[in-house]
Amino acid sequence: MSESNLSSDFKSIVLTNTPLIDVRAPVEFKMGAFQNAVNLPLLNDEERHLVGIRYKEAGNAEAIKLGHELVCGQTKESRIKLWSDFKRSNPQAMLYCFRGGQRSKIAQEWMNEGGDKVLRLKGGYKAFRNYLMSELEQSCQHFKPLIVGGRTGSGKTILLKKLQNSIDLEAIANHRGSSFGRKITPQPTQINFENNLAYDLIQKLAKGFNYLIFEDEGKNIGTAYMPQSFASYLAKAPLIILETPVNERVDITFDEYVTEAQKLYADAGFTDPLIEWKKDIQSAMNRIMKRLGGERYQQVCGIFENAFNEQIRSGSTVDYKEWVEYLLREYYDPMYDYQILKRSDQVEFRGSSEEILAHFSSFSALPGA
Repeated sequence: MSESNLSSDFKSIVLTNTPLIDVRAPVEFKMGAFQNAVNLPLLNDEERHLVGIRYKEAGNAEAIKLGHELVCGQTKESRIKLWSDFKRSNPQAMLYCFRGGQRSKIAQEWMNEGGDKVLRLKGGYKAFRNYLMSELEQSCQHFKPLIVGGRTGSGKTILLKKLQNSIDLEAIANHRGSSFGRKITPQPTQINFENNLAYDLIQKLAKGFNYLIFEDEGKNIGTAYMPQSFASYLAKAPLIILETPVNERVDITFDEYVTEAQKLYADAGFTDPLIEWKKDIQSAMNRIMKRLGGERYQQVCGIFENAFNEQIRSGSTVDYKEWVEYLLREYYDPMYDYQILKRSDQVEFRGSSEEILAHFSSFSALPGA
């Protein structure tokens, strides 16, 4: 197979969001893959297992022979059809296996025989993953970070969405970054979190931004965690504190953790979505029980229970605002204020959303800079 049938232009793949056909087994795909990749395996998990055993017992030639025996006839035709259908719907698609070896080469040859020309990634998953991790590691040399902090509910994520040069770590981690931050859908694997973060960084830096703006996060966002060198770089960045009146913070938090969250549970198809939402909220409150202390824990649970009962009785959710405000004042605010006090020397600016946007523009951090 000539080099013309291979691609190692990984940067172009990232910048153009090239669709990818991952022909590895499902168990491999679940551990980690790439954005815009679809798993259409050459061998399913059981077939891969059997071929692996044959390889250990009899060598590569016999393993390949068994693979062809397992994937033949109608099975072979159905898998080629899946690849070809995807390629025709996504003309720029490329394919890969783990190291760019036998599996992707065979898939490529079978597609070519049917008239569907497709490039495969040189070095496969491993080479592309190494490229992304290298870019993530080196990215800190190419931008200056700015960190938007502020008390819970200040609207930091809302502010970031107004900026083209922001990186939304919570979105990449699929977690709100707090004790109540777990979502219905699972977080990505650590590998996928890193891959997706690298994608976002490469794409933003290609636009020529000198500054990238992040929300103030710890190293860990739920179960996902930033690479140590990257987290350390962000930890030293200037802090921009978003100041928002408490009534607005209550509304923002209420909308996200009550109104929108309950809609997500309803859309997820639970038999009783409100009960499922309540269970997750109670689990979150249990996680902060020690920090709250017994008396405040009992009080916040009582406020929540009253609000829940009122919703069941009348359909009104407004009483949850009392619960939200109690959590903000008694739990989140003291904890965040303490953390910011320890980093007071990093605070560069404080202000409203509009004032912060104006501040950013003063040193060319806004889109188009």
